[in-house]
Amino acid sequence: MNASLTRASLYLPGEEAPQSRPLAEMPLLILVGLTGVGKTSLLKRLNYPTLPDRRELVDRYVFPLYGYAQPPLDRSERFALTRRFRQEHPGGVAEILLNSRAVPTWPLLFDGLRGGEEVGFALKQLPQSHFIVLEARDLTRLSRLLGRGDAFDKVRVDKSDLATLRHLAQGVLSEAELEEALGWQVPIQELAAKLKIVAEERKNYNPDGVRKVLLGSPRALFLDTEALSLDEEAAAIRAFVERIHA
Repeated sequence: MNASLTRASLYLPGEEAPQSRPLAEMPLLILVGLTGVGKTSLLKRLNYPTLPDRRELVDRYVFPLYGYAQPPLDRSERFALTRRFRQEHPGGVAEILLNSRAVPTWPLLFDGLRGGEEVGFALKQLPQSHFIVLEARDLTRLSRLLGRGDAFDKVRVDKSDLATLRHLAQGVLSEAELEEALGWQVPIQELAAKLKIVAEERKNYNPDGVRKVLLGSPRALFLDTEALSLDEEAAAIRAFVERIHA
């Protein structure tokens, strides 16, 4: 998590938690969206108190369950471990939140949940939570991944050629979108690695499931991060927050 953000403490199960309350009893804003939808930029613009993010929760809670003292750097390995965790704990990261505590404050943000199963669990088990769903096309997410230079975005690709790209793009990019990506003058190895992340995320956390769970809910706000500027997104969220406690 970026050091410039206003940091709030999260107390995991078994940790001492002075003056805290269960998250299940507290209002919570939950960001929902895959890599590259623009969560980090939005968090900086809002500057709301923010809990440790999904990545940190996985490092602190999920990896120790399976004997990992140091988290692996490869995104595919992370996907495999979190998939195993979800098989044993259907609520996924939302289940960790349910059993954790924080010092009450409002607004309080968590980045973030993914997939219909996690969001559906939170909708039922965290009754005061509200959801901000950030959406963008997979092609746009791919472009943003290529441009953000995050060391976290490492993934192993055994072969980097046009056939591999076309295989990774199946069910993710249309033929026209793939041709557009090939025209970006990006080394094919880098393009394949980032496309693999986009493809793995769609396979593990299909955003269509989130839309199905939350569409029509008064507790959800959907934002198209391609159509809206950061200022417009932030303004919509601030208005949403004001309505929650109006």
